[in-house]
Amino acid sequence: MKRTSSLLLAFFAAMLLAACSSSPKIESDLGIEDAPDWVNEGTQAVSDDKGRLIHGVGSAPVLNDDALQTAAADNRARAEVARVVSTFIDSTMSDYSASAGVDSNAELSIEQSINATTQTALNGAKIKGRWRDPNTGIIYSMAEMDMKALGDAISAANKLSTSFKQFYAQKANANFDRFVKETKE
Repeated sequence: MKRTSSLLLAFFAAMLLAACSSSPKIESDLGIEDAPDWVNEGTQAVSDDKGRLIHGVGSAPVLNDDALQTAAADNRARAEVARVVSTFIDSTMSDYSASAGVDSNAELSIEQSINATTQTALNGAKIKGRWRDPNTGIIYSMAEMDMKALGDAISAANKLSTSFKQFYAQKANANFDRFVKETKE
């Protein structure tokens, strides 16, 4: 009973910390020996020869059910991807509003359409790796989303204006590169 209470307390503490996080920048140098690099690097936006990617890393403490523990780590990794993508979209939306002189009502409508489109694109986030720490039993998962999928979803969205789609297509790569640089500073 005491162990279950401790696990539940640790779980809720982790959830509270995740909910309080609002910064797009996550630094992680856990320094876990023998862990894959992605575990120690944490959630990040990456622009390399494989493309423009969001890597979300989540973890789950030891639970009585391995499947539940794995699902919790996977869901937290996907939530990290969603959080980073949301920050990127907010930044892009601010740039669009400033450049197009969009009023607040139009901005709200565009924002709602983008959020729906983003949710569709986030369904494409795939779990690319899992690792169980042999010392603690904690499972780490990494989800990956290719930003090309987001761009494709925005381009196909019926409710978004042509001007926003064009702005996004023209500025997405530069905005993502800027976003990557800002999150590493």
